[in-house]
Amino acid sequence: MAKIRLTKEFTFEMAHVLEGYDGPCQNIHGHSYRLEVTVIGIPIADKANPKCGMVMDFGQLKGIVKREVLDRFDHVLLVCEDSPLFALKDKIPLGKLLSVDFQPTCENLLVYIAKLISAQLPKEVGLHHLKLHETATSYAEWFASDNQ
Repeated sequence: MAKIRLTKEFTFEMAHVLEGYDGPCQNIHGHSYRLEVTVIGIPIADKANPKCGMVMDFGQLKGIVKREVLDRFDHVLLVCEDSPLFALKDKIPLGKLLSVDFQPTCENLLVYIAKLISAQLPKEVGLHHLKLHETATSYAEWFASDNQ
């Protein structure tokens, strides 16, 4: 049977700051992110399986992305762990602050999201690609074929 790609879109709100950047994004600011997740696999052929004809249930994909991405990043301020802001987290009410070990650019965030999702997919389903829109007209893409 032929391989099929499934895509599901998600949205989340997140703020970040790019420490050391030489433009306006050095300031705390937020985005309405749109994430497209595309997986690839062969539809299940077993007629006794309730998921017969599916690569995977869209609901299962939704659950993975909700747990691994949305619950982690929605409405947070994402900063690099060596940011001076992170050191102030107990002194200034910054809200939901999350630190990562990378500069929280759209590109680096996408690589991190790819690792999170890939680790949770069923073994017979692969992550094909991701597209993360940081604004309505700007996005980054990650393809498994580019990262093997």
